[in-house]
Amino acid sequence: TLNFVAYPNPTKGAEAVAENTIVHVKVNGSVDDVVSHLKKLVADNDMMVMGELHQGRVLSMTGLSLQSETLFVGSPVVGKQLFSAEPGAGVVVPVRINIYADAQGNTVASYAKPSALLGTFGNPKVDKIAGMLDAKFQNIVQTLAK
Repeated sequence: TLNFVAYPNPTKGAEAVAENTIVHVKVNGSVDDVVSHLKKLVADNDMMVMGELHQGRVLSMTGLSLQSETLFVGSPVVGKQLFSAEPGAGVVVPVRINIYADAQGNTVASYAKPSALLGTFGNPKVDKIAGMLDAKFQNIVQTLAK
């Protein structure tokens, strides 16, 4: 089980969310504040933001008002290990972390557990790296929730 409070899926509960592929965690601060804090935590964990998707801004062109930012987070060093073991790992990494405001005004951080997605390759080397990534992302999101 995860050692942080998962933001529960209204139909499943926190335990089911924590066991599934997608992790949702209620975090502290506005979307912009959390994104700024997340960028610092990523750097502090020897990773980097490899891309950003400003979904809220893009969707505003359709008339939808939404606060949603996605960061693509990875590490060239870890990427080299993953891609050396499994050239198809690019479908999973860099890891995508979405920060958004839900309908109740809570700020939420969501990401897919690297082990859940990388585990589909059935490669023990990839599985070991994925477990390390799970721990890093859990630590980062846990810090955002404090």
